[in-house]
Order: sequence, then structure tokens, then C-alpha cells
Amino acid sequence: MPNHQLLPRLPLLPPSAEVLSPDLAVARDGKMVVLFNAGGAFYTCAADDQAGLRLAVSITARLRLAPVTTLAQHFKVHRATVHRARRLIEKGGVDAVQPGNRGPKGPHKLTPEVLRKAQAALDGGASQRETARRVDVSHFAIAHAIHQGRLRKPVDTQSTIAWVDEPTLSRPFERAANDQSCEAGVAVKRTLERALACSGKLAEAEPKFEAAEAVPNAGVLLAVPALEHEGLLEVGGQVYGGLSNGFFGLRSVLLTFGFMALLRIKTPEQLTEHDPGTLGLLLGLDRVPEVKTLRRKLAELGERGLVRTLMTTFTERWAKAQPDELGILYVDGHVRPYHGRTHVLPKHHMQQRGRPMPGTKDFHVNDRNAEPLFFVTAEATEGLLATLDEKLLPEVRRLVGPGRRVTMVFDREGWSPKRFAKWKKKGFDVLTYRKGKMSTWRATSFHKRKGRVGGELVEYALAERDVKLSNGMNVREIRRLAEDGHQTSVITTNKKLSTLTVAHRMFSRWRQENFFRYMRHEFALDHLCTHEVEPADPKRIVQLERERKMLIDTIKMAAYRAETSLTRLVEPLFARHEDESRKFLKSIFQATADLIPDRRRKSLTVRFHGLSSPRATRALAELCAVVNERDCVYPATDLKLRFEVPALQK
Repeated sequence: MPNHQLLPRLPLLPPSAEVLSPDLAVARDGKMVVLFNAGGAFYTCAADDQAGLRLAVSITARLRLAPVTTLAQHFKVHRATVHRARRLIEKGGVDAVQPGNRGPKGPHKLTPEVLRKAQAALDGGASQRETARRVDVSHFAIAHAIHQGRLRKPVDTQSTIAWVDEPTLSRPFERAANDQSCEAGVAVKRTLERALACSGKLAEAEPKFEAAEAVPNAGVLLAVPALEHEGLLEVGGQVYGGLSNGFFGLRSVLLTFGFMALLRIKTPEQLTEHDPGTLGLLLGLDRVPEVKTLRRKLAELGERGLVRTLMTTFTERWAKAQPDELGILYVDGHVRPYHGRTHVLPKHHMQQRGRPMPGTKDFHVNDRNAEPLFFVTAEATEGLLATLDEKLLPEVRRLVGPGRRVTMVFDREGWSPKRFAKWKKKGFDVLTYRKGKMSTWRATSFHKRKGRVGGELVEYALAERDVKLSNGMNVREIRRLAEDGHQTSVITTNKKLSTLTVAHRMFSRWRQENFFRYMRHEFALDHLCTHEVEPADPKRIVQLERERKMLIDTIKMAAYRAETSLTRLVEPLFARHEDESRKFLKSIFQATADLIPDRRRKSLTVRFHGLSSPRATRALAELCAVVNERDCVYPATDLKLRFEVPALQK
């Protein structure tokens, strides 16, 4: 029925009309859509005319006849679509909002037949992801169609049952008062288990979740399935087995470091800035480990000398999961500066500072998508060439197998025609910038090349020649001509890659540089978890102890990969894909949520509070739907993780 409080400014309306504002009403009879303003009906189109409906949105938005949110909800489009439609009609008139020849006249994926099959799959109990697989579309296409009303989710009788037996949730001020009143220390409540731990009779405290309201940082639990997928606990348990008997064991220590990385808690000392009881809720414990406890556990792991085995096991797992990404690998060095004065350390060139500084240099190997695989720490002043020869290439060969050729991408630090010939015989091609003096090629030699490489549309002005290096070795030289006339020269021994692919893969080294920058700023890659040293060479130069640092960095790499896997799920929802997606996830990890354990249903529900905007809440809802389908169980429990988001008005 029309809202009679809004009628005075509108004419008499048909019974089916819906009043959207004092200046706009919409009537639908199944076949036609009619728009009314104060002067009467002013626009009509067929109900199935998508172009006509698009024009209706544009006109009403341009005339500001109703709020943007109201228009978006009524026409079942995103608010950004309404804004975009208004801008288009303001700049280019009616023609600007017509589809023209941009593509098919209707949905090229979700055709009526596909929608019918998808609805049948949903009605038959298939999940959204399974439905998408059956009809060969993306999961987000199905989710978006449900949001638009083109598909219906079957009613889940279990999920619609009211929480009649929902436990009473503890409130933040109640938890704070209880934590501060504990006689054994802040938030130390499980005293019996701690007494058993002190006597060596407890291997590790089990997670026991409490019902809690408004838990800060509870959003990081959304990353638990991703951390499990990357192997944080499985690989850690496989390599270390466990820690000495105590309240905090290997599982809780690894999860603590993983959560710290995702929450941007960059050092153990920064844990003192957070409520220990609140962080303990995320572990299913009464509190998070104290700083001295966490450092003692880290020292225990370091003393076992198994970090190389840990990294190797992680790398093998990641390589096995994505073998197609190992054909092209990026190699680059990263210097961790040392600002202390206690020890004399070898100096390395710091690109960010433009000068050499004392520190330790790690050489990282990333896959074709710049995802981290492994790294090695250079001995004293060992450079890229020696490290490639003695450590990196043998490890890569072990990963990919004996017969597969691999192209290694690196900068001019790895220039060595003699080694290029040696590596080629061993099945390794190189891709790097040419070093030395070069003659200028004529501008007429360059031609525009455009195409897709790795899913990206790229275009360069390129030229290619076969050239001989100083040792007589034949290689391909590809040059790019910039708009200012500068020529960038790239050489490769790979004869199969196209000219465009060679150029793009070389110029994509910025991805690995971005990885270093992101890890420094967000994951504190340069933080020294210990200032202890170990011998480096006979000249009494020492280097920072590597075992504990490599252990923490390996956990951070697993956390980064877990974040990346979630990033790929939400990237289609954001215009600036990765940048916006990572910022969004960072806010999600730090978001507040309720924790509701249900031992009868064997579930742990993480109920998010609303986010800063409807767009962010919708993105979170779609991400939660994907994660829920994985049916992940919280480690060391039988509680299935379930994530809920407040419902938004449609």
C-alpha cells in the first residue's frame, strides 16, 4: 500500500504503486513499469527491458527524485551504479547510459537457462559454490544474482531457528572486571590446569570457548581456515611435534604468532598494549601468553635447529598446491639493517637508503604471481650470483623435479654470461636487464605489441634481436621504447616465451618489490626478534642469529599467503582490486564480533557487528558465505566455525 504520509505531492496512484519519496512513485503490473512524479506518469518501459530500466535509474537519479539508497534498493542495483548512471546522463545525455555495442544484449553467463539450472541446484541443497561449479560460472556471479533477486536461496530451517538456547554473552566491562580480579594474575582463571602444567603433567591446555559479546579483533578468526590451508599448524606439528609440557603448547604459540601477523602486532612486546584476556578468547584460553612466556617458547623452538626443515616443508606444500606457478620464478635480495653498536656486522647496500649499512641479507624466491616460496640468508657478504649457484638453484631443482625448465628473473646483480651458459645446461633459463654499454636502436624497429599476459591486458612498444654476449653465447634481446625515447633492454635465454610475455614478466618485478614493501610496513619483516649473534667468517665478523628470525619470518610468509587467498575471494568486489581488498581484510581482522559456542550443535559462531558502510558489510557477507562452505573446524576442537553478518535492508 502507498505511504499516505507522502501522497499530497503526488497525484492519484494505482493500487500497485510503491511510493519511494514525496516526488517519486513506481507502479509495476508484471509487464510494465511506470514512474510517477507530481505531474503524473512521466516514464514507462517494459518490466524486462534492461536498457529501459537503466534509463529509469539514470533519470530519477539525475532529477534527484529519491535518495540514492532508495533507488538502489528498489531497482536492485548497487549504490555505485546509481551514482555512475547519474554522472553518465549528466555528461553524455540519454545515449551515454545505453549499452551500445559493448557486449551481448543480455547476460552472457547467467542466461535464463543457466538461471533455471542454478535455481534447481540451489533447491536441491547445493551450496552456492557447488551451484557455480555445476553451471560453470563464478561463485560471485551466483551470489550477485541472489542479491539481485534473480535467484532464491532455499530456506534453511536450521539457520532460521531462533537462538532459544543461546548462552548469555559476557559483556566487555564484565570480562575486564573479572580479569583484573584474578588472584594469580590478569585473566589467569584456569588455575587447576596451570598447576598441572607447572608439575609437568599437562602437555597443552585445550581450547575452551566462552560466550562473549563484542570481542575486539575477533574478525581474525575468519583467517583460521586460510591459515589451516597454508599448513601453519599441520606443518608446524609435523616438524616440531610439540613443545615441552606446559599450559601454552605448540598450537597456541603458532596461532598466537599467526594472529599477531594478521593483526599487525609487530613484536611480542606490543602484546602488552592489548587486553590479554580478550586475545585469549581467540585462542580458546583464559589469556594470551605473556611476553616472557612467548619468548621462552620461541627460544625452545630455535634451540632445536629445525627451521630449515620447517621452511622446506612449507615450500614443498605450496609448490605442490600450485605447480603451474613455478615455471617463472623471481629472485631478489632484501637487507635487514642492524642499528645497534654492540656488534660489527657486514655491510650491504640498502636500496631504500642509497648506501651500505650493517645488516643481514636474505634472498627471496617468489613464484610467477610474486607469492613467497622460500628464502635463504646470505653468508656474510655473499652476493646473488654465489647464492643462486650454491643454494637457490639446487633448491628450485629439488622442488620442480629433474626435467622441467625454469626461468629465473632477477636484476643486474645476477649478470654473468659465464654462469648463464652454465645454468642453461642445467635446465635454467634467465631473464634479466642487460648490463654494459649498448648502442641505440632505431625508433622504426619498435612496434606496438598488445595482448594478455597472465590475465592482464598489456601494451608495449617492443623490438627484438638475437645477440651474442661477451662469451659468444646467443641470447634474445628485447627492448621497450618509452614515450620519452628511453630504451630498456632485457635479455633472456628462453626461446619459447613470446616477446610480449618476456617484456611483461621482466617489468613485473615490481610485484616482488611491492611484496617486500608490504611485508616491511604491515608484517614488520625487518624487525629483529633477537639481537643475539653467531659467527659469520674468520675475520671476526658476526651475523645476527638466524634460527628464530627465520622461524618468525616463515610464519609471517604463511600469514601473508593466507591473507592473499582471502584477498582473491573479495577482489572482484573492489575497483582497485588488491589494494582495496587488503585494506578491507585488515579492517575485518580487527573488527569486533560476538563469540557464541554451541557444544550441542558443535559450532562456534562468530557474529560480526556492522561495518563502516553497507558496501563493506555486503562484501563481508559474501566472504563469510564462501568461508562457511569450507566447514572448517577450529583446531583441536570439534567446533565448526560459522560466520554471521548483520542483514542489510534490500
